Amino acid sequence: MTSTSDPRDLQAQLETLTTEAFRPEFADIDRLPTLDIARLMNGEDASVPATVSRQLPRIAAAIDAIAERMARGGRLIYAGAGTAGRLGVLDASECPPTFNTDPAQVVGLIAGGPEALVTSVEGAEDSADLARADLDALAVTPADTVVGVSASGRTPYAVGAVEHARAQGALTVGLSCNADSALAAAAEHGIEVVVGPELLTGSTRLKAGTAQKLVLNMLSTITMIRLGKTYGNLMVDVRASNEKLRARSRRIVALATGAGDEEVERALAATDGEVKNAILTILADIDGPTAAHLLAESGGHLRAALAATAR
Repeated sequence: MTSTSDPRDLQAQLETLTTEAFRPEFADIDRLPTLDIARLMNGEDASVPATVSRQLPRIAAAIDAIAERMARGGRLIYAGAGTAGRLGVLDASECPPTFNTDPAQVVGLIAGGPEALVTSVEGAEDSADLARADLDALAVTPADTVVGVSASGRTPYAVGAVEHARAQGALTVGLSCNADSALAAAAEHGIEVVVGPELLTGSTRLKAGTAQKLVLNMLSTITMIRLGKTYGNLMVDVRASNEKLRARSRRIVALATGAGDEEVERALAATDGEVKNAILTILADIDGPTAAHLLAESGGHLRAALAATAR
């Protein structure tokens, strides 16, 4: 998909999109008291979770497919432009400290590259060729998943990424905020969260951005749950890279085991600070190397490793 050369064609396309629709009831919003504007925005935002809920079966199906690929060593790659691209990069960047993933395991691509995170890179979103080049630089394989993210569902960069990834045999997901979008049609799993027109006409960093953030949270978080990165609702693969996270690691071990401070400290010391391993040493009464071996055999799933010690 390439950008249209006639501005009138693009204007005609945009006029058909729900995300671009004009709300006449808000035409005098700039004349309202600040509190009234805040109430209007809050009311608009409150509608987003219910809209996301209508897509939960599609979201769950995508997650199961993503987890199956990642369990075989595949990567999760987000691709988008502007706000959508920034949200993908944000979600990817938070996976290593939260779930101890390798930085190359969950990747965010934004049209225009890292510079586009803080400033607009003119024309980048209009290039499907740029998306193909960015994916080729990652050497996408059939084990990988590429999630195209675009509020409009027509952004050439996002659609191009999905089309190219699918041609390489990768799993593809298209996340948009308009019905019958080109992005969803191009992907194996189409997720269309139709939040409706924005408070400010066409400002899809608002409701559409909130909806995308909610869905991306689900895609990464529930995938990591499926991959054994949690024990119950505890982040047992957290990477203790600063004092706050070291304190959180100690608390997680204590919550999972009921052990006192001294026992928790001993377990973490015996496992080089690995929370999951420390929990296993306490609950199964085994040493650090044995815990590491059992977790490796169980694919990193703590419950499976615990079950193996009970046989």
